[in-house]
Amino acid sequence: QVQLVESGGGLVQAGGSLRLSCAASGPTLSTYNMGWFRQAPGKEREFVAVISWSGRATAYKDSVKGRFTISRDNAKNTVYLQMNSLKPEDTAVYYCNAATGVPAGVPGPYWGQGTTVTVSS
Repeated sequence: QVQLVESGGGLVQAGGSLRLSCAASGPTLSTYNMGWFRQAPGKEREFVAVISWSGRATAYKDSVKGRFTISRDNAKNTVYLQMNSLKPEDTAVYYCNAATGVPAGVPGPYWGQGTTVTVSS
């Protein structure tokens, strides 16, 4: 069974940075695409970033391009989301997701519990 645990959220001022981590466990986990999604209060959960199992291919939501960077360390079974130049509209609960057999940006069945990011103005 795949298990995902996010960490690294917190309270930051606009323009600040955070690095989220997703510690993963389970069989053949390095073969999964790993992604980050977020859900702001009163809004639908949305795609933020995804990285292929090889780490060579990435994709981002347009509004975070140039500010966020997704990476993975398969040896440590960990996925990261480096968030720079944070804006108040980035405030949300961020969820880690593992997927296989679906296009990038489409969530798989495995979710973490989420970590809260709050950006103040």
